[in-house]
Amino acid sequence: MNTQRIDRRTFLASASLATAGLWLGGCATPARRVVRPRVIPTNGKLHVGCIGIGGQGGGVTAELATFPNVEIAALCDVDQKYAANNIKKYPGRPLYTDYRVMLEKEPGLDAVMIGTPDHWHTPIALAAMQLGKHVYCEKPLAHTIEEARLMERVARETGVVTQMGNGGHGGEGLRLTKEWIDAGAIGAVKEVHVWSDRPGKFWQTQGRRRPTDTPPVPTTLDWNMWLGPAQVRSYHPDYVPRQWRGWIDFGCGALGDMAVHNADPAFYALGLGAPDWVEAETSETNPDSFPVWSIITYHFPAKGKRGPVKMIWYDGGKMPPPPPGIEADHKLEDNGIYFVGDKGVILAGGWSGTPRLVPETAMQQFARPPKSIPRSIGHRREWVEACIAGRPQDAQAGFWYSAPFTEALLVGLLPVRLGKRIEWNAAAMKATNAPEADVLIRKNYRHGFGLPV
Repeated sequence: MNTQRIDRRTFLASASLATAGLWLGGCATPARRVVRPRVIPTNGKLHVGCIGIGGQGGGVTAELATFPNVEIAALCDVDQKYAANNIKKYPGRPLYTDYRVMLEKEPGLDAVMIGTPDHWHTPIALAAMQLGKHVYCEKPLAHTIEEARLMERVARETGVVTQMGNGGHGGEGLRLTKEWIDAGAIGAVKEVHVWSDRPGKFWQTQGRRRPTDTPPVPTTLDWNMWLGPAQVRSYHPDYVPRQWRGWIDFGCGALGDMAVHNADPAFYALGLGAPDWVEAETSETNPDSFPVWSIITYHFPAKGKRGPVKMIWYDGGKMPPPPPGIEADHKLEDNGIYFVGDKGVILAGGWSGTPRLVPETAMQQFARPPKSIPRSIGHRREWVEACIAGRPQDAQAGFWYSAPFTEALLVGLLPVRLGKRIEWNAAAMKATNAPEADVLIRKNYRHGFGLPV
């Protein structure tokens, strides 16, 4: 099977997964029908296979391991040195370097945790979901707009429980922000500003061209498997570990890393949906990596009782203007969001932090509305409990929410890469004024590592 151009458009338009065969990343396995979601026996444990455990995935695995109804049943990582400390925490667990082999040899897995670089999220998640396994996937959910749409559709059609790893979605700040906006604390919201200090000190590869030297591949790294769906290139420490986010072929830059956290209150509280146009200002661009900084402006059309909203994203050290009415001595945090309404301003820290009205005198006079939104038992715990109960909607950042959210954010990378304003038709999944964007909306996958649909 040639995975360079599978008919995914037809799949998106009409295909039913009930009749779709499973192609595990190009692995020659017999075609299988989609199975029902894994059912956890009463008083049973959720058996989780953890894929990508060297960095963020190691932290997620460690938290899951503290839950009494979770069993870390298998581990998978392509970099045995980087993951070594986390591997030692789970002695006796089967260890793999290829998730496809893990899925084949560990049929008893109920769920998977995906903590890989962005370019691997969708192939792994689709393979697991089509086996009826529940999925926790780190953010951003997908590497391309088309992948995000596929993630939502496959989750819905298979009925598995899913969750994206934007932990602030389970927090108090997110709910307070929505309750205050719904109560009219700042009137009708017209504009939102969201910012992050990334990449900064966290990775240094944005703005760079692809390295040309070819150092040897570490013996502890399966470089071919790390590349996976990406096209072949030589190994370099500028890619792995931890530097991959800045490279277009592997990550989604600062936007992919932090907008899923810091912009979450805007999408959740305002029900933003998809933008109808997006434009960007950036530092110098190149075809290999994301720019050192960007300012991306999204326009969301009126929806229901809400009027149109403009959302501006800032990264790479760029900051928004001070919120109207803010105290002269107040310094904005490195990550955050503020909403501008026709009656005031709400300011919150990053990761859906605790909100406050601006200025402080407005906060002191504010009569808080009653808490009307159910509180989370914990972002990862709610996923576990939803898996055991078989209730996808109980995972509040399930792909039913996080896939459209991710898709809308990724539209903002189109003007960054193309250098022009994008008129966006979400229903058609097209930039109506830029046919050249088609190759960025979807991508070609390396033979043997295509999408399993």
